[in-house]
Amino acid sequence: QVHFVEFGGGSVQPGGSLRLSCVASGSDFRFYDMAWYRQRPGNQREVVASIDIGQRPNYVDSVKGRFTISRDNVRNTLSLQMNSLKPEDTGVYYCHRAPDSWGQGIQVTVSS
Repeated sequence: QVHFVEFGGGSVQPGGSLRLSCVASGSDFRFYDMAWYRQRPGNQREVVASIDIGQRPNYVDSVKGRFTISRDNVRNTLSLQMNSLKPEDTGVYYCHRAPDSWGQGIQVTVSS
């Protein structure tokens, strides 16, 4: 059974940056599509960025140009570089491995 360890979250002012990482054990990243989801306060969990087995990224429109998703298949690590953060980026971010594996979530707070 795959187990994820997520780290890199925290609190930052608007315009700041954070880098989230997700390290998996008991799994090989090479054969799975991966994604970062988030759940903003009062909202449903939604996909923010995804990356397929061919390293092709996709982003929700609200984060395009600000966030970058990447994967390291040797170290079994999924990352999300978040720049120019906005208050509406606040939420709990979840590492996801298709089709049904999830990290426990990590808090990101953007406030003045």
